[in-house]
Amino acid sequence: MMRSPTDLRQSRLLSRIAWLLWVIVLVLLMAFCFFASSFCITLLLAAFLAILVDPLVTNLERLHVPRAVSAATIIVTGMLFFCFLTYASYNRISDLVDAMPQYADQIRDAIRPLSQKIARVQETAGSLNPDPPTNAKKIAEVKLKEPPSWPSYIIRGVGPVWGAFIIIGVVPFLMFFNLTRKEQMLQRLESSLGATIDVPQFVGRVTKMVRGFAVGNLLIGSAMAGVTVLVLLALKVQGAVVLGIVSGLLNLIPFLGVALAASVPVAAALLQFNTAGPFAIIVLTVVCLHIISANFLIPKIIGSRVSIGPVAATAGILFWGWLWGLMGILLAVPLTAFVKIIADCHPSLIHISNLLAESPRLVSPWIHPTREAFYKTVPFIGKRFPAKVKP
Repeated sequence: MMRSPTDLRQSRLLSRIAWLLWVIVLVLLMAFCFFASSFCITLLLAAFLAILVDPLVTNLERLHVPRAVSAATIIVTGMLFFCFLTYASYNRISDLVDAMPQYADQIRDAIRPLSQKIARVQETAGSLNPDPPTNAKKIAEVKLKEPPSWPSYIIRGVGPVWGAFIIIGVVPFLMFFNLTRKEQMLQRLESSLGATIDVPQFVGRVTKMVRGFAVGNLLIGSAMAGVTVLVLLALKVQGAVVLGIVSGLLNLIPFLGVALAASVPVAAALLQFNTAGPFAIIVLTVVCLHIISANFLIPKIIGSRVSIGPVAATAGILFWGWLWGLMGILLAVPLTAFVKIIADCHPSLIHISNLLAESPRLVSPWIHPTREAFYKTVPFIGKRFPAKVKP
């Protein structure tokens, strides 16, 4: 049946209005995520951690331990472990602060030749450009606003210190409610989204993605920490085990990780070595580990679990890092993978799914008048939509 030109114009107008509404919704959603960042980060961390510890709670439940008791036990144990790590880290940081004068002297001695050269260049430049006469017209002073420092970027999204404490205090309670009310939450999702997607399959994909991301990072971080510890032990660096573990885990952070991972053992080595050889070995080891993990291990171990391409992962890191700072960088890959899983659930979002996917699907079957090809491609939502052939 042929459609009239008036119907086609109306259809195009409605399509443009729909796209405009989607753009407005996305802009409002981004604004909400930016201004309510602490709220969003708290919910995401609670859900992320609840998904990770849910297998432990389920295993304890199989041993006839009530779910509420098992969840509370695991959360309290985790909080005690976190407090222990914080206390140990505080002692290490206190020792580092006490040793700062020694670090300053070492750095000052190392850069003294360079500072002297810079001072001579400044003196030469001053002789080439003599001071203006006293009666010369004064130039107005212009003050430039300094850009925000790196600490403000790290805590972006979390807010001031009290905001971080609020997040740390609220996350365990949200985890407890997420674990104890798992079935009720699944029922709510089924009642609200059951007519559109297969909720159990959707939740299963999200759970598999989050756990695969966490386990993959744990394996890669442990391997890099082990190699770094061995190198530091070979160089006889004091505190090699702790420094190597911290450096290996910091090396998992995209972009900033290689600088942070190198700075920790290099700062400790300043108190022991006066030659450039140990520093070169430490920096070369950290850089090589970062290159190997970023180009081989992460795509092989984590990429197959999150099913997003490297370009999409990099763009996601840039976007979420801009939005939430360091916390956005840490959560960028699972958040980008979550967006792709949502895009996989509806045929109209196939283009977004292909932009994020590691192996894009063909577009032509998705826009066929009959959506049968789409149902065959994504079977877990096909049973929710009966195949209908348009006239």
